[in-house]
Amino acid sequence: MSRVSIYHNPRCSKSRQALALLEQQGDELDVIKYIDTPPDSATLSALLQQLGLSARELMRKGEDVYKELQLDDPDLSEAELVQAMVDYPRLIERPIVIRDGKAIIARPPERVLELYA
Repeated sequence: MSRVSIYHNPRCSKSRQALALLEQQGDELDVIKYIDTPPDSATLSALLQQLGLSARELMRKGEDVYKELQLDDPDLSEAELVQAMVDYPRLIERPIVIRDGKAIIARPPERVLELYA
């Protein structure tokens, strides 16, 4: 049995669906409600590395705060974008699921099953 972590937003239907699929797999789950307890910049940078994504690729560009902070500015550094997600965790795409050192964004939720293939 593996240990699985999910960066979860209970208000998001896709995140709830991914969590339900994970619960069916029988692994021990660490449910991280990242809106309440956002990851720090080091944790978020490590997640980005596991995901193989840049900070901008992990951002929810439709969020009002993305536009308000003008995060589409190409001159912003990776560190500045990571800090924006730390400060405004709603910007983080969800859910992020980690199992056996592999991380994915579970959109659609059925993607969690890729971690079991």
